[in-house]
Amino acid sequence: MSAADLAGPILVFLGPTLRLPEAQAALDAVYLQPVAQGDILLAAHAFRPRAMVIIDGQFEDRPSVRHKEILWALAQGIVVIGAASMGALRAAELGPYGMIGVGLIFRWYRRWVLTPDDAVAVQSGPAELGFPPVTDALIDLQRTFSHLMRLGHISAAQRDSLTETARRMNFRDRSIEKILRAEGWPREEIGRLRHQFVRQKGLDALAALKFAPELSERFSGRRPAEAWVATNTFIRDLEATNIDTDIINIY
Repeated sequence: MSAADLAGPILVFLGPTLRLPEAQAALDAVYLQPVAQGDILLAAHAFRPRAMVIIDGQFEDRPSVRHKEILWALAQGIVVIGAASMGALRAAELGPYGMIGVGLIFRWYRRWVLTPDDAVAVQSGPAELGFPPVTDALIDLQRTFSHLMRLGHISAAQRDSLTETARRMNFRDRSIEKILRAEGWPREEIGRLRHQFVRQKGLDALAALKFAPELSERFSGRRPAEAWVATNTFIRDLEATNIDTDIINIY
């Protein structure tokens, strides 16, 4: 069976952006932990998928997924879709080479190439608990503050001040509660405004899951025009991760 065979599953790399039951209700797929270096190669060999959806990725405890690795998957005819978080970043960077981006955050990164990567980063709990988010992403906070302004709950000046406070915070500390407290908002108002929180990352993730079957069929078997070539750096990265480098040639 080829990688592009429609009998193959869709793989989804998911973490704190969306709770697993919500994702499973949107798409029947094989759900894996947030992607890191080497995971694309290993998952391709393990599942022979027709498509991969990258939503979340690791970048602290493990090296982040390499662009070259995604290009390898595309060269095998695997449809690779990105959205919401690490997926949106990689899709914006690799769109010219065949990776498919979905959602507002992807379009944002594609248009504003110097947008900081940490705009989608959050701290999360352990894998055993399903990677629950314990902080809020900057992109979600910015969307929330604009939403609150449109509803008339805050002024344009307050929106700008709250956004600037969020940008100054390290992604490990960002939350709407901390930001509003830093701006002097009372506890009862913080609780009320929290109910208006806009989870743009979650919305983009759901959109990617919704469109994944259609996209995997439409772009089935499509390969980049340029031949995929393994670089010395990529080989060394695989060796450092204790991955057999022969697997890039025997798919």
